[in-house]
Amino acid sequence: MKKEKIKLIYIISDIDRAIAFEWVVENIDRSKFELEFVLINSSESYFKNYLSKKAVPFYLVEAKSKKQYPAALLSLINHLRKSKADMVHTHLFTASLLGLTAARICGIKKRIHTRHHASQHHMYHPNAIKYDRWINFISTKIIAITENVKNILIQQEGVKKDKIVIVHHGFDLDFFSSVSADRIQAIKNKYNASQQYPIIGVVSRYTWWKGVQHIIPAFKKLLVDFPNVKLVLANTNGNDALRIKELLKQIPSTNFLEVEFEYDNAALYHLFDVFVHVPINAHAEAFGQTYVEALAAGIPSVFTLSGIAHDFIVDKKNAVVVDYEKEEEIYDGMKLILQNKELKSTLIKNGLNDVTQLFSLKTMISELEKIYLEK
Repeated sequence: MKKEKIKLIYIISDIDRAIAFEWVVENIDRSKFELEFVLINSSESYFKNYLSKKAVPFYLVEAKSKKQYPAALLSLINHLRKSKADMVHTHLFTASLLGLTAARICGIKKRIHTRHHASQHHMYHPNAIKYDRWINFISTKIIAITENVKNILIQQEGVKKDKIVIVHHGFDLDFFSSVSADRIQAIKNKYNASQQYPIIGVVSRYTWWKGVQHIIPAFKKLLVDFPNVKLVLANTNGNDALRIKELLKQIPSTNFLEVEFEYDNAALYHLFDVFVHVPINAHAEAFGQTYVEALAAGIPSVFTLSGIAHDFIVDKKNAVVVDYEKEEEIYDGMKLILQNKELKSTLIKNGLNDVTQLFSLKTMISELEKIYLEK
């Protein structure tokens, strides 16, 4: 007897909250797909609790070190065999390495992975490239989230073009633009952010290639022009946290705030008068969701071009574009937005229009469903 629905298992690793997967749960066509999640290293997470509330089945696996990989792989194999999955779609490195390997052993013919990282392994972790190549080899389809990622897969890792399809991240843009005054005020109260102006926002892990180390000295210069300015840094974890925290000692403690993680990140964006995201080269970001989120929230921004920014950011049209690792330009960009009201208004209007045209959630879900339904 033919199955009425396609059994689709998402395998995801090392997340607490990732709103994009909530959007998948809420928007994928449940008349066509029976959806299940495998969460690796996310046993106590916001997303696990979300799935419980939504009555979406999930399975938990621990693999926090390589020593745990064999047991985790065996657990995945056993689960996939019992689940009778038609296909798997993996996200993030550990999930793709273990999940796709288990799926191949189980004979699951459709094995999709979304490549979420760009050139980091080539720049900083060359020993991991062999695992990327294995993941690419055992995938039957690879979703590249930008042209940049597609080029890395083809030019640096030898993946055939016909194995890759580009699907941009889609966003529930109202989630970022339509934030109630009560939620914004709650965030202001939480972080005591009502007394200072302007507020410069950064949403970026403390990882060197994100460029936070160049924002700090630029902000230090801005302090001369705006003594009451405040730097708010969110998502303040990462392997370069110690170095970045040392740089922050150059700034008075009253002029900066570190936010380790904020669940209501949409409201957090609305604290900012200027947003800054400045990765250190053109290929560091695979996508860079924060480019889209900030513009969807209506925050005028200073950017370097990396990841998805290459595809739609234009200087003085929808953001102020600065060169890589140029602290003086970052400072000039922040100051320009704060002092030029006409430019600020233009950036806000065009930024919101452009992300609305390019990154709709409906388009992403439609493109994913098309891939899942391919014979």
